[in-house]
Amino acid sequence: MIIKSIKTPKCEPPKIDLFQVLKNSLPHDSIKEESIIVIASKIVAIGQGRCIKIEDVPDKDELIKKEADFYIPRDIVPQGYVMLTIKDNILIPTAGIDESNANGYYVLWPEKPFTAAKEIYEFIKKEFGLEKFGVIISDSHTTPLRWGTMGLAISYWGFYPLRDYRGDKDIFGRQLKITQSNLADSLAASAVFMMGEGNEQTPIAVINDAGPIDFGDFDFEKENPLSIERDNDIYKPLIGGVHWKEGGES
Repeated sequence: MIIKSIKTPKCEPPKIDLFQVLKNSLPHDSIKEESIIVIASKIVAIGQGRCIKIEDVPDKDELIKKEADFYIPRDIVPQGYVMLTIKDNILIPTAGIDESNANGYYVLWPEKPFTAAKEIYEFIKKEFGLEKFGVIISDSHTTPLRWGTMGLAISYWGFYPLRDYRGDKDIFGRQLKITQSNLADSLAASAVFMMGEGNEQTPIAVINDAGPIDFGDFDFEKENPLSIERDNDIYKPLIGGVHWKEGGES
């Protein structure tokens, strides 16, 4: 697998022309059939104008509650460092709101992330004349009981995000019953590693030769194959506790 991070101009809040950035930055010599283009959620959000001046927000926690689907109050989190939230059925601190590389703004998560991924996909398809390729909108997140951040896919388009091993046999002939490989998050993690977390100014990555991936015209606006309902998740004892409160518009 080959991953190339892509340098772009500074994508400064409160608004950029994301498609112009993509047109000027994506390398024609690297994007080909079966490429996966990974784009940081921050520049997608800035492209949507999802930015609020920090000085205009008297209480960040109230903004987090508004943006989150569910949240745990800060005073329950050790040292009150963050608010834990669930947004778009993803466990993420602070509803994905970020102020790094944001020049005095809070950058919110992209609105309707699967629609955004589809729009980027359609633009690249037209611009590069491709038929079989994928788009991932990525962000960084933390993992319980682990230091450090890694990437995940908050949305994707153009390929199926799971590889199903159920019914196959392992090396000793034992039939696999539940194993599915999460391709979207695995690819996002690899790309975010190359994109970096600081001042690299490389919010895009192109992945080639990623192995067997099912490219196609899937409609993820209707259903996200990666998403598990909270009541059916094996981690329900952790994510379904009494501390969670409903967020959203007040």
